[in-house]
Amino acid sequence: MAAYLNRTVSMMSGDGPHNRSPLSTLSDHRPIRTPTENSPLQIFVKAKKKINDIFIEIEDYVNDTVDYMQKLEEKQHIINKDQVKETETFKSKVVGIKDVLARDHMKVAFFGRTSNGKSSVINAMLRDKILPSGIGHTTNCFLQVEGSPADEPYLVLEGSEEHCAVESVGQLAHALCKEKLNESQLVKIYWPRNRCVLLRDDVVFVDSPGVDVSPNLDEWIDKHCLDADVFVLVANAESTLMVTEKNFFHKVSTRLSKPNIFILNNRWDASASEPEFLDQVRRQHQERGLDFLVKELKVCTSKEAEERIFFISAKEALLARLSERGHTSPTPLADGFQNRYFEFQDFERKFEECISKSAVKTKFEQHTQRGRFIANELKNLLDTIYNNAQKLKGEKLEVRQDLNEKMNYTEQQLMLITREMKQKIHHMVEDVEQRVSKALNEEIRRLSNLVDEFNLPFHSEVLSIYKKELHAHVENGLGSNLRARLSTALALNMETSQREMTERVESLIPPAQRGITGIITPGRQPFQILYRLNCDNLCADFREDLEFRFSWGITAMIQRFAKGSSNSIALKNKRESPTASIIPMTPTEQIDGRLILPSTSAEDWSILTKIALTSVTSQGTMGGLLVAGFLLKTVGWRIIILTGAIYSGLYLYERLTWTNKAKEKSFKKQYVAHATRKLRMIVDLTSANCSHQVQQELSGTFSRLCHLVDEATTEMDKQLKELEGHLNSLESAAGRAKVLRNKANYLIHELELFEDAYLKTI
Repeated sequence: MAAYLNRTVSMMSGDGPHNRSPLSTLSDHRPIRTPTENSPLQIFVKAKKKINDIFIEIEDYVNDTVDYMQKLEEKQHIINKDQVKETETFKSKVVGIKDVLARDHMKVAFFGRTSNGKSSVINAMLRDKILPSGIGHTTNCFLQVEGSPADEPYLVLEGSEEHCAVESVGQLAHALCKEKLNESQLVKIYWPRNRCVLLRDDVVFVDSPGVDVSPNLDEWIDKHCLDADVFVLVANAESTLMVTEKNFFHKVSTRLSKPNIFILNNRWDASASEPEFLDQVRRQHQERGLDFLVKELKVCTSKEAEERIFFISAKEALLARLSERGHTSPTPLADGFQNRYFEFQDFERKFEECISKSAVKTKFEQHTQRGRFIANELKNLLDTIYNNAQKLKGEKLEVRQDLNEKMNYTEQQLMLITREMKQKIHHMVEDVEQRVSKALNEEIRRLSNLVDEFNLPFHSEVLSIYKKELHAHVENGLGSNLRARLSTALALNMETSQREMTERVESLIPPAQRGITGIITPGRQPFQILYRLNCDNLCADFREDLEFRFSWGITAMIQRFAKGSSNSIALKNKRESPTASIIPMTPTEQIDGRLILPSTSAEDWSILTKIALTSVTSQGTMGGLLVAGFLLKTVGWRIIILTGAIYSGLYLYERLTWTNKAKEKSFKKQYVAHATRKLRMIVDLTSANCSHQVQQELSGTFSRLCHLVDEATTEMDKQLKELEGHLNSLESAAGRAKVLRNKANYLIHELELFEDAYLKTI
């Protein structure tokens, strides 16, 4: 494309002065009008710069506020999600306003049907033939003319930054060009500002293809019209407004709020050929234009619409201005030219006034109001946040004070309850130990009754199973008896103590955690003491003696005599020396079937005792003969025979009565004696064990209760830390809200100053 442009420029330019293009000679001319500092367009430039600066600050402010509110979104008592979402919409709104305000010019778009003279109107306003014009479909693409600080004009194709010669626009943008551009493509023409009064303050002219040559009107609007400040509808005065033209501007009005539209009825010079219908046709066009602007588009009032409809001849105006500047020779013009030319100049004045006054007011006033609305909305929301934060902060401070007081009270009461419960547990443990010891001693004394109740068949040949079952019977019986005597009272005392502990400790626990201790609950099994007697191991060394022994045998008699003598000696020694200790007696023993007696003095034994002792200990025939001979000589044979018969009868009786029942009775008697002796040895141990169980139960109960208090205290401490964090967060939130609220007041004041300076003075 660049090569094509260079070829086109070469064809249009020549070495000689006669071949120079009219466009190339424009650089030799100086501006007809000189811009002044107080021109309406300068006011627009200054106002635009000011409002842009304000909205840059508003954008920063909205971003800061949205970020601040997003961080507060979780604190539902301060702000809710709907408010945050509403605030987030302000970001896109401000960005949209900024994008519109960021343009450094006012854009004027010319639209109409093909060959209505759009390009001619722009050329006449620019006072030079810059854009291609002619019969038929001429302009093939969008042409944008804007001012440039450079002294030489140039053009730039869309999507490129390369400067091309402006002379090529006649071929490049012409519909008859072989390498024509797409109808939606834009070519920017940069024209020196010192050559055109309207371009001096960055006013941009946009020429367009006919609205009747393409169905892509929506694409045109989106691409080239959304940022236009003024629209000029160039109509053909030889016809009337067509549906195509109206539909296009209907689409524009739906995208833009009340666009500024001028209607130029071009080619009004054709009315010179029919002067008799001049007024009627003008009135007809005027009425239809008013209806279109006021009733159909509803973009202005009737009075405003009357000042935006003009009847001109762009071709005549362009020729006249070219002739004034010496570019062309004077050309005869149709009748009424002066009126048409004056109306064209009037259009230019009204057009400039619209840019400098109406556009500034309608455009910037709306954005100013929207900016002030956004600032006010955020200010009110920040006021709400600040008040909510202060209120919530006060509530949190009260809660923190209550928690501190409750924690101190809980710690003091827990220390007091702990001391009391320790003393109570100590007293109860001592009481249990005494009760168990007393009850166990009483049960040991009644052990023979318990053993007598055991009725398992007794077989002297096999006693291992009998012993095992007897051990279990005694252990279960003692345990059940002890439980019957102690369980109810101990359980009642335990329940009372646990209930007291629970009530005392639960008073320190928050209401939400009460009743979850599980100590005194319906259906819970009461505490029971386990009496670990373990008779099987305790009486494991029991050895029964079921051998038959004659109760009136010599050995038995000597044993009874020896036992009685030992007891009498002990009593005698005690009477003679009350302070002396009892002399321990050595028990009799049997070794290899012989009875070993303790040695005594000779005066304490009678002759019979000595003889009997000698007879027994001898264990031989000689000893028996000696005893028999001694007795025969002493008492006589009749007494001996009688005594022997009685003695033999007693022996026979006892031997016959030594049945399995007698053996069982002897076994139980021996077992009772052995078990009594063993059980007395573990009385203290058992009572201590039971008291230890009670101590463990009560201590465990109190420990669990204290653990609940610790959990409650830990939870309160956690709540305190959370409260501290919330308080710090609320303090920070309130401070930040106050700063942002003050900034909103500042921005509102800036917008008010802008209104006073630029909007109210117009």
